[in-house]
Amino acid sequence: MLLSSDDYDIEFFWDPICPFAWVTSRWVEKVAEQTSYSVDWRFISLRILNRDKNYETDFPAGYEQGHTSGLRFLRAAAKVRAEEGRGAMASLYSAFGTHYWDLDQQPGLRKQLGTVEHTERCLETAGLPTHYASAVDDQQWDSVIETETEVALSRTGRDVGTPIISFQPPDGLSFFGPVISRVPSDEQAVPLWNAVIELASFPGFAEMKRSLREPPQINVLGTLESDPLMEDWEAGSRKDHKPS
Repeated sequence: MLLSSDDYDIEFFWDPICPFAWVTSRWVEKVAEQTSYSVDWRFISLRILNRDKNYETDFPAGYEQGHTSGLRFLRAAAKVRAEEGRGAMASLYSAFGTHYWDLDQQPGLRKQLGTVEHTERCLETAGLPTHYASAVDDQQWDSVIETETEVALSRTGRDVGTPIISFQPPDGLSFFGPVISRVPSDEQAVPLWNAVIELASFPGFAEMKRSLREPPQINVLGTLESDPLMEDWEAGSRKDHKPS
């Protein structure tokens, strides 16, 4: 069942495995705190979005496992939302970050994502019953996640990734991104938001993009640097990491 968006200023469609969605979500949290905008954290699955792609040729190694782990976590999130309400999503998403994105690099950590054990840790941190973790294996929730993915794509078109944001939904602005590699400061957060909304509001605006970018400034990726190198990216991943 689709949830009404009438009471929310922003809808943020997230896949927990996307580093750019994580960075953008931390920025949106700051915007919400400073503007009193309410945020509905909705689902989009990169595994569903890319189900017709050939992971062996179209993505770097490990992306299929990563996208699948994101879908598995979203199954548990969907069950939580169905029984606890969508207000629980912000804390659950943040808890995922606590138990992955904010950690130091360590061997085997990525393979834990999407497991019952890792999801239980996230649920506990979010103050939610840990029994929801068993839903990571329950494919009946895939239809809910796929429906929400389609809602997001119906607003932006299909040649996009994550995150997708809707402002004043369901009939207001919707766009993919913005893709940012670092979380803006408190002072930068609202001016950046206002600039994005101003640009997206222009009826003829469709896209502004550069593929040369710094890696996401996220602890677990080992890319937190004071002067990060710019790299060429293609379709959401480092171009030189893709199969040749």
